[in-house]
Amino acid sequence: MNILVLGGAGYIGSHMVKALAAAGHHPVTFDNLSTGHRDAVLHGEFVAGDLLSPDDLQRVFQAHSIDLVMHFAARSLVGESMQKPGLYYANNVSGTYNLLEAMRNAGVARIVFSSTAAIFGNPQYTPIDEDHPRAPINPYGRTKWMIEQMLADYAQAHGMQSVSLRYFNAAGADPDGELGERHEPETHLIPNILRAALHAQNPEKHPAQTLKIFGDDYDTPDGTCLRDYIHVTDLCAAHLCAIGFLQNHPGCHAFNLGNGQGYSVLEVLRAAEAVVGFSIPHTIEARRAGDPPVLVASQQAAAAQLGWRPAYPELERIVGTAWNFHRAG
Repeated sequence: MNILVLGGAGYIGSHMVKALAAAGHHPVTFDNLSTGHRDAVLHGEFVAGDLLSPDDLQRVFQAHSIDLVMHFAARSLVGESMQKPGLYYANNVSGTYNLLEAMRNAGVARIVFSSTAAIFGNPQYTPIDEDHPRAPINPYGRTKWMIEQMLADYAQAHGMQSVSLRYFNAAGADPDGELGERHEPETHLIPNILRAALHAQNPEKHPAQTLKIFGDDYDTPDGTCLRDYIHVTDLCAAHLCAIGFLQNHPGCHAFNLGNGQGYSVLEVLRAAEAVVGFSIPHTIEARRAGDPPVLVASQQAAAAQLGWRPAYPELERIVGTAWNFHRAG
C-alpha cells in the first residue's frame, strides 16, 4: 500500500516509516520539519509540507496515489499547550480539518490517528479502558479529543474509516540503533534521565543536563507520577495491526495502547541506573500544571480486536534500547 505518513520525520513517525517499509508498504512522509529531522526518514519519499496549508496537502495527494493515511503531525507537549493553547488548536484541530478535507477531495477514506491518553484527564479508575470518561485537563488533550470526535463525524457523514490509537507514554528507541528521540527541548522522562547520565559519565563531551523530577507529593506509592511506558516499536506494530483491522471494519474505532502496568518516575530512574550502572543526579521540583498523578492503560481491547500485544513489556529493556541510541550519538 501507498501510505502517507504525516509527521514521518518525528520520533514515532520515523520509526513508523521504517516499520512500514519492512512490512512491504511504500511510505510517503509529509513533514514541515518544525520538530522532525529529515535524516530520520530512512525509507520511501519525503515531501516538505504543512498541515496548515491546504495547497501543500492537495499537492501531495495529487502527486501520489495514497491508500491510507497515518497522522502523527500534532503538537504534543502538555506544558507548551498550557502556555500556548492557540498553537495547539490551530495545528492539531485546524490542521486535521485540512487533512480530512484533502482526503475527501482525493477519495482517500482510511486513516490511523495518533491519539493520546491525555483525553482521559485525571482517571476515575485504572487501568483505563476505552469506555473511561473523556475529561482532558490540558489543551493538548482537548485537541486530541476534538479530533477523535471529528473522525466520528466524518465516518457518519462521509464513510471515512478510522482507528485512533491512544498512546500512553511512548518510550525507547529502534532496536537496530538507527532511530531514537531527538527532541529540542526534550520533555520526555527517559531521554532526559539518559542525558543526565551521559553528562555524569563524561561532562566534557556532553553538556550539563540537570534531571528534574516534577512533584513528589502525588497520591502514589512514592509520591511521583505513575505512567504506562510502551516501546515505540510496539506502537508501530499496533499501527500495522490497524491497517488490517480497517480492511474489515468500517466506521470509527479507538484503542488504548499501553503495557497495562504503571511505573513511577523514581522507578524509571532506578531502572535507568540499573541499565547504565551508576547513580544519576536529580532534583525535585514543583508539580507541572496539567499532569495527572496516574495514567495506566487497559490493553484488553487492543489485544482482542487488533491482535496486538507488546513485545517489549520490560521497563529495563525499554530503557536499554534508548540508552544504546543516546550513547551512540
